[in-house]
Amino acid sequence: MRMPLLVLALLITGQAMAQTRPSTLTMTCGQNRQLVAAKGAIVLATGATTYDLYVADARNCLPGQATKRSLVPARDTPYCPLQVCYDPTGDRWLND
Repeated sequence: MRMPLLVLALLITGQAMAQTRPSTLTMTCGQNRQLVAAKGAIVLATGATTYDLYVADARNCLPGQATKRSLVPARDTPYCPLQVCYDPTGDRWLND
């Protein structure tokens, strides 16, 4: 009885880990901006192995962080402006 449950748990976990994040490259700049605004904060892929957390405003950042503009590639432009969180004091551990 334990073996089927273990197999089922592994299958569910594997499927969850295999889910892909939305890509800025498959959406227009406007669609990317709308998605970030609707979610407040969302991890978006910007390439095959690159991704970041994009936020609608500083309320979605850690305390003490602010937002700055990040230009990401989109389906219709190579320079779509989105916002990311950063530490304005320059503390390295918050700036990933």
